[in-house]
Amino acid sequence: MDKKEYAIQKHKEWRGKIEVVPRAPITNMEELAVAYTPGVAEPCLLIAKDEELAYDYTRKGNLVAVITDGSAVLGLGDIGPSAGMPVMEGKCALFKSFADVDAFPLCVDTKDVDTLVRTIALVSKSFGGINLEDIAAPRCFEVERRLKEVCDIPIFHDDQHGTAIVVGAALLNAVKVTKKKMGDLRVVINGAGAAGVAIGKQLIAMGFGNIIMCDINGIICEGDEGLNPGQEDISRISNRGHEHGKLADALKGADIFVGVSKPNLVTKEMVAGMKEGIVFAMANPVPEIMPDEAKAGGAVVVGTGRSDYPNQINNVLVFPGLFKGVLAVRARDITDGMKIAASHAIASVVSEEELTPEFVIPTSFDKRVALVVANAVARQAVKEGINRVPYTEIK
Repeated sequence: MDKKEYAIQKHKEWRGKIEVVPRAPITNMEELAVAYTPGVAEPCLLIAKDEELAYDYTRKGNLVAVITDGSAVLGLGDIGPSAGMPVMEGKCALFKSFADVDAFPLCVDTKDVDTLVRTIALVSKSFGGINLEDIAAPRCFEVERRLKEVCDIPIFHDDQHGTAIVVGAALLNAVKVTKKKMGDLRVVINGAGAAGVAIGKQLIAMGFGNIIMCDINGIICEGDEGLNPGQEDISRISNRGHEHGKLADALKGADIFVGVSKPNLVTKEMVAGMKEGIVFAMANPVPEIMPDEAKAGGAVVVGTGRSDYPNQINNVLVFPGLFKGVLAVRARDITDGMKIAASHAIASVVSEEELTPEFVIPTSFDKRVALVVANAVARQAVKEGINRVPYTEIK
């Protein structure tokens, strides 16, 4: 049986990857009377007087909504909300497995931004945070921005920021390995969709150096025609020299390549023109350049999105611990400072003794990661004054 057939068989066997399990025992009339009517009226009355008490008397404080419109599911594209459900269930299972955070999938049948924002805002009181997933660019930028304006809980589009955080973490260690100097680096990002734009902003905020964004037409420069709002934003703070040209031109003399685009766009000759290159080719399942080809071109550190090569760039290192941290202090938002703190936290898990070109990022199953990230983002939330409750160490 091949892998595809096996996946189909297991999903049919599971009939869903999550389930609802009661925390309250309901085995007799007395327990029923406490968990439901009439006892349930008492916490209802308390919450009616002070909405913040929902965190104390319900599961809101450990519950995240994983929400999609099905418009950009994995690499499958616009397959619709129902077809996106297996991915959303999987995401919820990862939240629980890696950080003991409860999560619930919501697949919303609309491509209209107003309707999507209003729907999510209306259900947001039930949750401690919102994880947006697989919403196509450029619509995803507006959805996230508007939800942040109207919701008082953290909103996080993982396809953007989760990817950016883990790339930032891996690059912190890759720079150490290659002894490159932060601030002086030429970083080329190919793919100017949701992930690419977020990675660019994250690396600029972290102080890596000059970021050169590329899309299908080549180097993006401020003032270019046809840019979407997200690309316009990043164009104002990247490409300091206002360069023009193709991807091959951008890579000449580059220190770092980050690919979130399509397979086989980079050759070993292009890598050879880099300066002891760091190459993160993350198109899935086939990267922009295969690791052996990148190495043959002279790359020192190579990472992909795949689990069968070293240095897998995987968002599971980010979102479980990040939400565990923001929920612990009941943060109102997830800020740039918290994202940077998460990158540094993930990078710190790899010790100086462990650090090699083949090991710049922790593995997905490193149990230390979620707690390190949770504590880092919680402390940063307190530092920025966006917590509702004090910080105590998360264990």
